[in-house]
Amino acid sequence: MGVRMVVRSLGVCAALAVLLAGGCSRESAPPTVTRAGLPGALTVAEWPAYGGDALGARYSPLAEITRDNVASLRVAWTFRTGETPAAAPTRRPTAFEATPIVADGTLYLSTPLGRVFALDPTTGGERWRFDPRVNPATPYGDFTNRGVATWLDALAPAGVACRRRVFVATIDARLIALDGATGGPCADFGDRGTVDLRRGLRNPPQTDAEYEVTSPPAVVNDVVVVGSAVADNARTDAASGEVRGFDARTGALRWTWDPVPQDRADPGWSTWQGPVAHATGAANAWSVISGDPARDLVVVPTGSPSPDYFGGERRGANRYANSVVALRASTGARVWHFQVVHHDLWDYDVPAQPALVTVRRDDRAIPAVVQATKTGQLFVLHRETGAPLFPVEERPVPASPVPGEAAWPSQPFSSLPQFGLQRLAAAEAWGLTPLDRKPCRDAIAGARNEGMFTPPSLEGTLVAPSNVGGAHWGGVAYDPERQIVVVPVNRLAAIVQLIPRERHDPGAAEAGWEYAPMRGTPYVMRRRLLRSPLGLPCTPPPFGTLLAVSLSSGRKLWEVPLGTTRDLVAARILLPLAVGAGTPNFGGPIVTAGGIVFIGAALDDYLRAFDVETGRELWKGRLPAGGQATPMTYRLNATGRQYVVIAAGGHGKAGTTRGDHVIAFALPEPTPN
Repeated sequence: MGVRMVVRSLGVCAALAVLLAGGCSRESAPPTVTRAGLPGALTVAEWPAYGGDALGARYSPLAEITRDNVASLRVAWTFRTGETPAAAPTRRPTAFEATPIVADGTLYLSTPLGRVFALDPTTGGERWRFDPRVNPATPYGDFTNRGVATWLDALAPAGVACRRRVFVATIDARLIALDGATGGPCADFGDRGTVDLRRGLRNPPQTDAEYEVTSPPAVVNDVVVVGSAVADNARTDAASGEVRGFDARTGALRWTWDPVPQDRADPGWSTWQGPVAHATGAANAWSVISGDPARDLVVVPTGSPSPDYFGGERRGANRYANSVVALRASTGARVWHFQVVHHDLWDYDVPAQPALVTVRRDDRAIPAVVQATKTGQLFVLHRETGAPLFPVEERPVPASPVPGEAAWPSQPFSSLPQFGLQRLAAAEAWGLTPLDRKPCRDAIAGARNEGMFTPPSLEGTLVAPSNVGGAHWGGVAYDPERQIVVVPVNRLAAIVQLIPRERHDPGAAEAGWEYAPMRGTPYVMRRRLLRSPLGLPCTPPPFGTLLAVSLSSGRKLWEVPLGTTRDLVAARILLPLAVGAGTPNFGGPIVTAGGIVFIGAALDDYLRAFDVETGRELWKGRLPAGGQATPMTYRLNATGRQYVVIAAGGHGKAGTTRGDHVIAFALPEPTPN
């Protein structure tokens, strides 16, 4: 998922916003303290990492908020960052996708411009702020920052500066260490608190916007692990996607792992074929990396090699790209890998944080990795070996008719339920009216369309799921008691076409398409999300759903539409769609011991609560702006309240309501006697 290309896809998806307007196991729990002999409602839990903890399962053992009382949630406090489009204008629209963390009684969060705030978690009052002074005029493709990470130096005496460190990786590719108490840069880290992540790359970026960081670092023991986001459709030798580990105290580089093998002795070397194959760029880890401190592992989701849609210069399976890869956290040595897409031609990055969970079978506790993919599949792997815990079958897929291309002849299919849009026939095209439907049918009928993994073609290919999923960066949440995985899903299709370079006239570009030069190949690529003249998806509703799968039975438990079009179009246009339509969604779920799934994500201004066992919507809280982010929850002491917090700042490319809000919900405080 290249930076620029992904955002443009969101921009097309955003047409759904303008669209309709007339134009689119306990191991996984965060640290807890449970008072002996007292009910679970008195559990205390912080949220010290993006995914709840380093393992990334997004589960909280808190149960003060239950299915019976969740409808009583009210706004407890609101904080505003000041980073509104008017107050902080940027060259490209931003998206407030951050998930706050809570550690040592302080809430930390970041903004698209990399500003870091420390708040009182019970009042939302500001304790300090830090501004890295990111240049807002740089045209970053995916202009966001999804959060910060933190680390406690157990060797430092209490009260010493930077004993508690907050790490932020900014959009302009700087890794910065801050004192958790004051917000000042840690002078002993890197160059006065900063490491320049553009230095030392195999393929350096040609522009500032080509190489970014959008996701928080992972901290495993005393190593800070950072990936990158790369604009991967401009050239074959795009900026390289090395994953790197830095010393948490000094910022010194500990190790580098390149997903494009550079050593002939590497077993993946021979899977990159051609004279320039090993100079390929990207294959980067732009999404969130998970860690297993006890096993000295980091689990890395990698993306597609450059460029996404033509692989003739990188023939072979392209091992380690589009994969889940386990590395030794202390050294960067590869432990195992599992490739979810061979020789990617569809921009099918591994988009989501791997969830490190415990699966129970025959009274055995098995350490596992749950990975959701853009192809609408769940892969469950043994955490120590990468072996599938549910069967995976290699199935034949269509060949490529494009001169110079050699699509891989098979792809992996999980035996767990598939989700999202796997196939779309012309007769299934959707529209509000027959006139709206006809162009959709014609577009599908005129495209090459042999199901999932149909390669791009010269006449145009229907790609379903589209490059925004299936699953997306919102990832999954896992209930370890019920062994339920919850996944937000997009149901969209795209058209992708390769144009021979000698036939491409840049001045004749058609409106509604995005074009990519793919320099170093014989082709220019163009693509668009499949939409009707009204801007509606040509795919039947729901356009977005929330899905639950049981890892006990391997079956789908439920799937419900996620979101409404209330905040996208005038009510009179919405009336036929307001119920059951769902919307595309960007953001993830969390799940609690109270039996509740909390999620924003949809292209409307709500945070919702669902019953984890049935999918029934229990509550929705109105937000002042779009909640295209993943929420979190915490309780600081046994007499305090459980809070649920979400960033509500909207998504510029998706066209949702913009703002700069952080909203905390809680149950009403008891009335004093």
